[in-house]
Amino acid sequence: MGTLNFMFPNSLLDGNYKIVALGDSKLRNNKKISSYFDPLRIGNFTGVQQLHGLSLGLNKTKGRKGGIVSQLKAVVDKVVESYGVGDVEVNESGNYDAIVIGSGIGGLVAATQLAVKGAKVLVLEKYVIPGGSSGFYQRGGYTFDVGSSVMFGFSDKGNLNLITQALAAVGCKLEVIPDPTTVHFHLPNDLSVRVHREYDDFIQELVSKFPHEKEGIIKFYSECWKIFNSLNSLELKSLEEPIYLFGQFFKKPLECLTLAYYLPQNAGDIARKYIKDPVLLSFIDAECFIVSTVNALQTPMINASMVLCDRHFGGINYPVGGVGEIAKSLAKGLVNQGSQILYRANVTSIILDNGKAVGVKLSDGRKFYAKTIVSNATRWDTFGKLLKAENLPKEEEAFQKAYVKAPSFLSIHMGVKADVLPPDTDCHHFTLEDNWTNLEKPYGSIFLSIPTVLDSSLAPEGHHILHIFTTANIEDWEGLSLKDYEAKKELVAERIIGRLEKTLFPGLKSSIVFKEVGTPKTHRRYLARDSGTYGPMPRGTPKGLLGMPFNTTAIDGLYCVGDSCFPGQGVIAVAFSGVMCAHRVAADLGFEKKSEVLDSGLLRLLGWLRTLA
Repeated sequence: MGTLNFMFPNSLLDGNYKIVALGDSKLRNNKKISSYFDPLRIGNFTGVQQLHGLSLGLNKTKGRKGGIVSQLKAVVDKVVESYGVGDVEVNESGNYDAIVIGSGIGGLVAATQLAVKGAKVLVLEKYVIPGGSSGFYQRGGYTFDVGSSVMFGFSDKGNLNLITQALAAVGCKLEVIPDPTTVHFHLPNDLSVRVHREYDDFIQELVSKFPHEKEGIIKFYSECWKIFNSLNSLELKSLEEPIYLFGQFFKKPLECLTLAYYLPQNAGDIARKYIKDPVLLSFIDAECFIVSTVNALQTPMINASMVLCDRHFGGINYPVGGVGEIAKSLAKGLVNQGSQILYRANVTSIILDNGKAVGVKLSDGRKFYAKTIVSNATRWDTFGKLLKAENLPKEEEAFQKAYVKAPSFLSIHMGVKADVLPPDTDCHHFTLEDNWTNLEKPYGSIFLSIPTVLDSSLAPEGHHILHIFTTANIEDWEGLSLKDYEAKKELVAERIIGRLEKTLFPGLKSSIVFKEVGTPKTHRRYLARDSGTYGPMPRGTPKGLLGMPFNTTAIDGLYCVGDSCFPGQGVIAVAFSGVMCAHRVAADLGFEKKSEVLDSGLLRLLGWLRTLA
């Protein structure tokens, strides 16, 4: 096959363009390495290649306008159809009960929960596959998770296994692999702590590191269990729906009062009631940082408790085939329920009619209408891009004064030779080598996921996947020429890989056979998140979850879902947000019981409580 030069986006994520050569391969250090992050970027096609598992045979086309483009479009269409419905099956007549903007886990859970209640739902996804930061991409025989592979809420027991419940609601069940160690911490002064799946083993290991704090350790984590057990005993629905809320209170008054007590409190304050050792308190900061990108003093106690206990109660379970299987299953389940998902549907604005959200407009000019609109975008994207920023509701102004955008991430996806990893290597690692003060600084700490430790099918035989990510600010990557941008990616990645080589895996650099680097600009483009942010972060010390907005908004007919809604970031949290949102929307649409008088009173009360934060 000849080589065809073709102008195509170097990255749909970064927004840069360059000439690529179809059929050529890029050699670096005598190893074939792709530099492409986005599944639609075209590079290194030789003969028949794979795009999300679909075969694509490309031949040099001469004298035929659009020949190669038509072939590419045909393959993308097949990819789209494999995850949901094609464009022709979606109508714009406005007979939808709800339109959901975005197919992240929060949006998909909300959509599927509404669909099983009888609502007709349309999900609009900018990209060609579902999942957002819980999506995936494939390259050279590797299946990479876009985001973290630590899956909470994915067990077979309790009420907080929200991912399992969401899948079951649409008739899906995934095979999972239990992770024996949630995360292995590698911390300053050679402090090494494994968070074992078994709670007693974890406590025993932590006490062995801090024997003088045994009582404090037990008391702090026991308080976490008190909160978790209260949550886990309740049927989880919308806290904005009074019939449900009062019903739960009468059934479980002690548990509800327990949660109300801890609602305005943070994990760091509780920890300091029982623990004095500054190093142990710093360890708890690291525990919380993984969840919220802030330290324990800024992490709501309820959020911390959900994560710090669920990892032992239900455990971390990895889906066979990768994290992307969750979103793919939810999307297909949604379609099986009679609702629809449309890909390559870039929503640019929400349509208002007399102050009520009634529809959306896409970048290609199409408009879709529904009784309600649910935004899975961040609050900054929803109230600032999809809606005009100058018409910002007062409650959104208050939110943006209380919360700022958390940093984004620099991600490195690599394929490495398997023999560089010791046989007993854990799946997840967190490293902070030198100084605790670097915990929250850009590039200060490193999170590492090696999902092939659990599922070897994700990589070619004899190889492992390493997914490395560290916090980074988008400002650090703006204003660079394409040449300088690419050079900086290589330089920063080289330093980070070097740190892991020094602290964890000697010989790591020489074992690399595949590498891709994504920056905050990549996250912004691919995930459609303002500044590529991970989510909201309190400006100061928050009063627990008191200031977090729920799903309803000041705009009639508009709801928000995802990590900038109660209860915040993380897979289990956004799934919770999706369940709550679906219940509230279903009540407003008449699919659930509703009391207008109680609704009005409760929403005013919740609004007033947020002002106290």
